[in-house]
Amino acid sequence: MLHRMMPFFFIFLTSLTGEATSFNSEAKQALLIDLTTGTILYEKDADKLVAPSSMSKIMTVYMVLNEIKQGRLSLQDTFTVSKKAWKMRGSRMFIRVKTDVSVSDLLRGVIVQSGNDAAIALAEGVAGSEDAFVDMMNRKAKEIGARDSQFSNATGWPDPEHQMTLRDLAVIATRTMMDFPEYYAMYKEPEFTYNNIKQPNRNPLLFEKIGCDGLKTGHTNLGGYGLVASTLQKGRRLLMIVNGCKTKKQRAQASKRLITYGYRAFASTVLYSAGQLVEEADVWMGVKNKIPLVSETDIAITVPRALIKDIIIEVVYKTPLQAPISVGDPLAKVMVKIPGKPEKEYPLIAGEASAKIGFFSRIGSAFNYLVFGGA
Repeated sequence: MLHRMMPFFFIFLTSLTGEATSFNSEAKQALLIDLTTGTILYEKDADKLVAPSSMSKIMTVYMVLNEIKQGRLSLQDTFTVSKKAWKMRGSRMFIRVKTDVSVSDLLRGVIVQSGNDAAIALAEGVAGSEDAFVDMMNRKAKEIGARDSQFSNATGWPDPEHQMTLRDLAVIATRTMMDFPEYYAMYKEPEFTYNNIKQPNRNPLLFEKIGCDGLKTGHTNLGGYGLVASTLQKGRRLLMIVNGCKTKKQRAQASKRLITYGYRAFASTVLYSAGQLVEEADVWMGVKNKIPLVSETDIAITVPRALIKDIIIEVVYKTPLQAPISVGDPLAKVMVKIPGKPEKEYPLIAGEASAKIGFFSRIGSAFNYLVFGGA
C-alpha cells in the first residue's frame, strides 16, 4: 500500500494570517456556512424551531419560481388582487384591490419590499387560495430537504404553528440559488417602485461592501429581527443566517460581524478539480506501464487559517496497479488530515485504460519486475 504525502504549500497562493478563535454571536440563533465546500463555520441553536417571520417568504418565492421553471407560469402573467390580499397588514407593496398585477411585480413586491399583500396575491394566483398554497409549500419543503419546517401562511405572519429552523432556511436559500440562478438577481435589487411608491430593499447588507447579493430579512415580536444573507468574495460564497436579534441595528451588526469572521478566520480552496491529474501510478502486467490517477470530483476544503500549516494530504493506493484497468475504475484515494477534525477521503479514478498484456509478454514483464524492479 503506497502512502505518498503531497506538498501542501501550492494550495494557497497568498499569505494567510489570523486564526479561528472562540466566537459567539449576539443573535439568539445563528448559522454560517461556506457554500464553496458545504462546511459549517458556526452554528448556534440552528436546529431550534423558531418564528422565521418574513424570512419564510424565501419559500413563498421558491414556489413561484418553481412554477415558472415548470412552464406553468410566466413573469408576464397577471393575478387579480383579492380583498384579502389588499387588506393584509404589516409590510406592504400597496397593491390595489381588483387590479391586475404582473407576477414580475409581485415577486419584487415580496423580495424587495417584503410585501405581505404581494405574498398573498401570489399564493392565491398560483394555488387558488392561501391555504392551498401553504399545503404546496409544506410538501415542497420536505421534498427539497427542509424537513423540520411547518408553514401556516405565505407571509410569515405570527402564528405559533408557523415555525422553521435556521438549517431549513439555509436549505431553501441554497436551493433557490442552485435551482433558479436566472432569477436570483432579483434579491439584490436595491429598490422597487410600485403605485408611485418607492421602497428600498430591506436587506441592510446589500448596502455594505461585503459582496452581499441576497436574500431576506424578517421581523416579528415573536421571532425578533432576523436575516438570511448570501455573500460572495473572491469566488468564495458564505451563507449567513441570524434570528432573535433585539433591534435592526443589532441584526445588522451581528450579521456583518459573523460574515467578517467567516472570511477572516477560515480559508477555502479547491485542492483538485474533477478530472485533474493527481499522480501517475505504476501498472503491473499492463499494455501501459503507468496510468494517470485523476480526481473523480472537485476536492475542496475549508479550514481555520491557523491550521493550514498542519494539514497533511496523502495519496493512498496499492502499487503496482493490476491490469486490466478501465477508465473510471476507482483505484486510489486522497486522504486529507486536519488536526482536531475527522479525516476526510476522496476517490481517485483511472484517467486512462490499460489492457492486460499477452501471455509471453507477461512472463517477460514478471521477470523484469522481480529481477530489476520493473526497470
